[in-house]
Amino acid sequence: MNAAIMPKAILETAPRREGPHLSAVPATAALELRDVCKGYGSGAARTEVLKNLNLRVEPGEFVAIVGFSGTGKTTLINLLAGLAHADTGEVLKNGAPIIGPGPDRGVVFQSYSLMPWLSVRENVALAVDRVCGNLKTSERAEKVRHYVSMVGLTPAIDKRPAQLSGGMRQRVSVARALATDPDVLLLDEPLSALDALTRANLQDEIVRIWSEDRKTVVLITNDVDEALMVADRIIPLDIGPGAALGPSFTVDIPRPRDRRAMNHDASFQALRGQITQHLIALSHRNAAQQGSNVIQLPSLSPRSTESAGPSRTLASRMGMRHAALAERIEAELAQPDAALADGADASKPGDERFVEFSQLVKVYPTPKGPQTVVDGFDMKIRKGEFISVIGHSGCGKSTVLSMMAGLTDVTDGVIVLDGREVRDAGPDRGLVFQAPSLVPWLTAHENVMLGVARVFPHASEAERRDTVEYYLNRVGLGGAMHKKAAELSNGMKQRVGIARAFALQPKMLLLDEPFGMLDSLTRWDLQEVLMEVWARSQVTAMMVTHDVDEAILLADRVVMMTNGPRAKIGKLMDVPLPRPRSREALLQHPRYYELREELIGFLEDCGHQR
Repeated sequence: MNAAIMPKAILETAPRREGPHLSAVPATAALELRDVCKGYGSGAARTEVLKNLNLRVEPGEFVAIVGFSGTGKTTLINLLAGLAHADTGEVLKNGAPIIGPGPDRGVVFQSYSLMPWLSVRENVALAVDRVCGNLKTSERAEKVRHYVSMVGLTPAIDKRPAQLSGGMRQRVSVARALATDPDVLLLDEPLSALDALTRANLQDEIVRIWSEDRKTVVLITNDVDEALMVADRIIPLDIGPGAALGPSFTVDIPRPRDRRAMNHDASFQALRGQITQHLIALSHRNAAQQGSNVIQLPSLSPRSTESAGPSRTLASRMGMRHAALAERIEAELAQPDAALADGADASKPGDERFVEFSQLVKVYPTPKGPQTVVDGFDMKIRKGEFISVIGHSGCGKSTVLSMMAGLTDVTDGVIVLDGREVRDAGPDRGLVFQAPSLVPWLTAHENVMLGVARVFPHASEAERRDTVEYYLNRVGLGGAMHKKAAELSNGMKQRVGIARAFALQPKMLLLDEPFGMLDSLTRWDLQEVLMEVWARSQVTAMMVTHDVDEAILLADRVVMMTNGPRAKIGKLMDVPLPRPRSREALLQHPRYYELREELIGFLEDCGHQR
């Protein structure tokens, strides 16, 4: 490997500058934090968010701060923007204290914060008029056109935000931030709510703008790959309270950076592995500190879980659709590790045509005439197999899942589940959506019981209660099952949704981007929860996702959808990685980056075809 592009983890947050455009450390930093502490509240209720934070960002440098939600990343951005003030320590720009917000720092937040009644032109003009009030009207109008053009929105300049996609709205936010001609651009997770293709396009747009003007940029993100695509330097932020910055990783990958080429570059793989392992270590440390809280799955033993699982009587009276499931649960209660070992068996001896999609077509009426969204989706799924479906927004992934669930009519073709045609919704398919749709005034236990009581009306109250408690324990909610849904975090609500789906003993589990709205730490936790519970039940599963790494981690096969309209299966990829799987093992597997490149390449090719 070329020594010039070897990744280096530099342990200081005020590094030597070795990037492509900065050859020496200037006497004055563009941005600097010196022993900064920041907390909220008072007395016993006080929370120390940041503690003894030290950071130096050089003029023209692009720095990415990565970390999980709740670590204080937004507080850090607010300090640099002058929207919050440190309790102790110094926050400096060009050596002078930051005492408030100003047009010299452009800020882009995760939410667009646009004026909905104003057009793109008028939203950007708000910023131009503020800093260029001394210019003529025509000159200000030309500046507005310049910044709208810079983010590629000239054709939409007279549209209002409601007429724009999420990615276009965020482009308006970037244009507005640039319109003040700031020295520094502060980006607080600006792309996290966008689909993968829009996110990639905006990453490229931000890098292009940065490379032209060489503004100093600080990006807050929870996406390691995003940070590697755009930054000169990546700094993890520890999990709070009292969070501090971790080691600083210099990104010595030449620009311009190509996603597909980077994926098989040894320096990229090594650096990505270092940063991810650091974040995994933070996650594990946080889990250990939480003890038996929601992050840890309770372990089952014959002594401590006498009522944790469904009884044999319940299994027989409910007519469990998976005959082996009752035996597995009984064996698990007697020998907890045996079920996990059984779940680790990668062989799937089940029915090769347990689920069959035959030439599936979905047509929607529109004002311009019928639109074919899905055109000829055709595949077979083995019993006990886990399928991931991936593709760009609008490719029909969720439509296929909705037809499988019986929530959307099939225009043409047929879906067969265990020998019977799917015509409408039914409890033989467990559903987990991006938002779990819980009844907020009911407890987690009561929310799961709603489904169990309806599907198994002839079971006794005690038997139903045992079933509910078993699955809530399985997803790590043993200590929170009697809390109302309104009192639960988003991650805990999604755990309830997963428990509810499994508790119905479905023939098939359907998951529609179940972790798409969650931060990285919660998403990683729930992926592990899902893998653990699925390994014990071996229920046939189909999950829609836009996350390449999630698709590989969870699936036996990945279905790649072509772009819509008239979307169909473009490619099927086997994931021949042993189970049980972990994120750490995945990073070390010799075929991981090969599989990853196949998915990234397919998605990039589809993106270019739009």
